[in-house]
Amino acid sequence: MGQSYRDLIAWQKAMDFVMDIYRTTTAFPRDELYGLANQLRRAAVCIPANIAEGQARYSPSEFHSFLGRARGSLVEVETEILIARNLGYLSAEAGQQLLDKTSDLGRILNGLAGAVRPAA
Repeated sequence: MGQSYRDLIAWQKAMDFVMDIYRTTTAFPRDELYGLANQLRRAAVCIPANIAEGQARYSPSEFHSFLGRARGSLVEVETEILIARNLGYLSAEAGQQLLDKTSDLGRILNGLAGAVRPAA
């Protein structure tokens, strides 16, 4: 494969997204520090971590599998953003901005997964 995971647009966007999640969750209520805020952060971190780990594997099928895990973490984050918005921890605007980023990242992950899909 020659290229580093750090060269992947999906990884770069996922890293930016993690920073957005961390910045956003600092404004959550203090009693959510070990609850929803922590869960959101952990799930967000799993996205670029799975992209990186998958890219470091030796086979396209393993990379594809890790991209599926990254996608699973992404939809987990999306669900948690909706919960945070419903609880009033996020404004409608802030929630929508994060949801737009999850959609963009999802499209990028889907494209990458399609490009590395193992032959049937």
